[in-house]
Amino acid sequence: MPFDGYMPFTVRTADGVEIHGLRGGEGPPLLLLHGHPQTHMIWHRCAADLAQHFTVIATDLRGYGASSKPASDPSHAAYSKRAMAADQVEVMRHFGFERFLVCAHDRGARVAHRMALDHADAVERLMLLDIAPTLAMYEQTNREFATLYFHWFFLIQPEPLPEDLIGANPDAYIERVMGSRHAGLAPFAPKALGAYRAALRQPGAVHAMCEDYRASATIDLDHDRADIERGHKVACPLRVLWGEHGVVGRCFDPLAEWRKVARDVSGRALPCGHYIPEEAHEALVGEILSFFEATERQD
Repeated sequence: MPFDGYMPFTVRTADGVEIHGLRGGEGPPLLLLHGHPQTHMIWHRCAADLAQHFTVIATDLRGYGASSKPASDPSHAAYSKRAMAADQVEVMRHFGFERFLVCAHDRGARVAHRMALDHADAVERLMLLDIAPTLAMYEQTNREFATLYFHWFFLIQPEPLPEDLIGANPDAYIERVMGSRHAGLAPFAPKALGAYRAALRQPGAVHAMCEDYRASATIDLDHDRADIERGHKVACPLRVLWGEHGVVGRCFDPLAEWRKVARDVSGRALPCGHYIPEEAHEALVGEILSFFEATERQD
């Protein structure tokens, strides 16, 4: 089983949101955050290996998986990356971790970016998988990006259009969005794909997912612009990885974009697309161990 030895937990945050996750292993604390439209199951191939080196906390973001799907309002603040980042800091402090490592993919990486800005004292090192900064991606949108990432522009449409259309067949949405990337649905184990389908069928899940994206196109951009105006950058070491067959590396220059908003950036392409298939697992785990165990060597 992929999460053997891990224990499930639910942490209730100060604003009443319940964050579900799994904890396993021993060593320096490592927070793992998933992307869209996934859950903590994204890490099932890495879980056993990472637990040999770290105390691993793998959570479902608010609005996803078994975590709460709170009500929102026209500001979309309940699904801002600021609110979602605060959830994760509370989870780590619940377990006694004031400082920790973070590895995050896709939407979770956007939460982690905000966490490193708002909670700089908490994030020791940060690894982001297959994203460029949200503001840069919106401001540099071209036809290729808009076509391949159509869901960015579909999910932000006013309620209830995307909710109604996705809700009529959530399995089709999972298969279309995830299966349209490099290698189709091949990167996903059947059990993981089943978990993603089941999660999106939950009451409120489609609306929460849409609110996540609506926040990214509104309030999150306000927060990002405010940081840029103040010259506020990510201060901790940042490692950026992207798929050599993915859209991010083709439409943007990830290292150049991250160096505009972070002070200490390194990175490279991995032999995969947006999602991490089984054959790229060893390369990803090697990157995680190399980057995060550098903290121990410095100590």
